[in-house]
Amino acid sequence: MRTSKFTDSQILAILKEYETGQTAKELSRKYGFHYQTLHDWKKKFSGINSTKELAKIKELESENNRLKKMFANLSLEHEALKDVLSKKW
Repeated sequence: MRTSKFTDSQILAILKEYETGQTAKELSRKYGFHYQTLHDWKKKFSGINSTKELAKIKELESENNRLKKMFANLSLEHEALKDVLSKKW
């Protein structure tokens, strides 16, 4: 996936301009992006009102990914230990 040339805070600012009544085409000309991109951003950032909220969401997503990896590693270790303990000596 291609990265945006706009930061998340810039995108939120553009979306606020859109909410104040400017059209997608006006904003796309002003900032240099395809007007459909604005609608994609609207879907992606719906319900997010500030950069603080966005930062918190990103932090939680990062922690979630870290915990998923930790769980996978612990599950593998658990299975390996079960196999070792189940063998008869």
